[in-house]
Amino acid sequence: MREAILDRAPGSSVRLKFTLSYAAFVMLAGIMLLAVVWLYLLRYVPDHEVVRGPGAFGPTRSDLQEAFAPRAAAVLVFLLGFGLVGGWLLAGRMLSPLDRITDATRMAANGSLSHRIRLQGRSDEFRELADAFDTMLARLEAQIAEQQRFAANASHELRTPLAITQALLDVARSDPTQDPRELVERLHAVNSRAIDLTEALLVLTRADQRSFSREPVDLSLLVEEATETLLPLAEKRGITIDTTGGSTPAMGSQALLLQMTMNLVHNAIVHNLPGEGTVWVKTSVRRETVALTVENTGEKLPPQLVSTFTEPFQRGSERIRSDHAGVGLGLAIVKSIAQAHDGTLTVVARPAGGISVTAHLPAAPGPWLTATAPS
Repeated sequence: MREAILDRAPGSSVRLKFTLSYAAFVMLAGIMLLAVVWLYLLRYVPDHEVVRGPGAFGPTRSDLQEAFAPRAAAVLVFLLGFGLVGGWLLAGRMLSPLDRITDATRMAANGSLSHRIRLQGRSDEFRELADAFDTMLARLEAQIAEQQRFAANASHELRTPLAITQALLDVARSDPTQDPRELVERLHAVNSRAIDLTEALLVLTRADQRSFSREPVDLSLLVEEATETLLPLAEKRGITIDTTGGSTPAMGSQALLLQMTMNLVHNAIVHNLPGEGTVWVKTSVRRETVALTVENTGEKLPPQLVSTFTEPFQRGSERIRSDHAGVGLGLAIVKSIAQAHDGTLTVVARPAGGISVTAHLPAAPGPWLTATAPS
């Protein structure tokens, strides 16, 4: 497809086409005006000589034709020149923003995304096109920078368990007396972490590609399944889980939404106050959306730190020291899943400590929406 586009035969420029069209329009308008004048004059000029008085004769149509035709031709020649020159200048002025947009497009095609058109003037079609192109460049630049950071962080995170495995094997090879069971246990833990990271990356990629079918999914049932699965972990850490909310059907993938719910509840359990913490899980229905809110107790966190929790491989100080530190993709996966479902994710710090995370998702269509949505 690309070769076919590059091999196109050269054609006339838009400026030349606009000039010819403008000149043709001016010529057509001139011809129509002269034709009207000609027909108007013919009404008052006879086709033969008429005596107006002693020795005076009125003009005939032949006389009118001899006088009108040369002047009409001169007018048409003038209109043709005026149309060509005026059309060329007018086309150049009108299409100058298009040249800037074309140059910016070529620069973007060559890999430069930092420039902007920044077209001045009042709002019109070209200004809207330039602003839309600038917005697209900004988003592309941000996405590519984010992908580069993600690739660098993912490479670092994947390299760490491999390096640890290599170090353990080197130590075992140099020290034959080492207990093999201890080596196996440590290798098992490192390998499990690598598997968790790989699976998290796969889930994140699947969510970003939106390669899933959508169906009505009740978030309250997913909350129930997630809390039952993670209840042993919560009891082990002395965390209380409080769930509220009735039927909350959303539109999306049951597997991905369950993954999102599991990540939220697991994150709230792990990053909590040991022995005295609480997790609140609430589902609610709005007019056209449903919401899943997970709050937890914990240390007081600055808003600047909380705003980074949805970025890949970002962890607070507690996350690094925790025995359930995870792979740093928990809330990043939640955000990607919410965005893949045309939803939003909000993360704020609670004044009393801990965080509150709310996922807003499109509601599944049905009569329940009208019956349960607040007025």
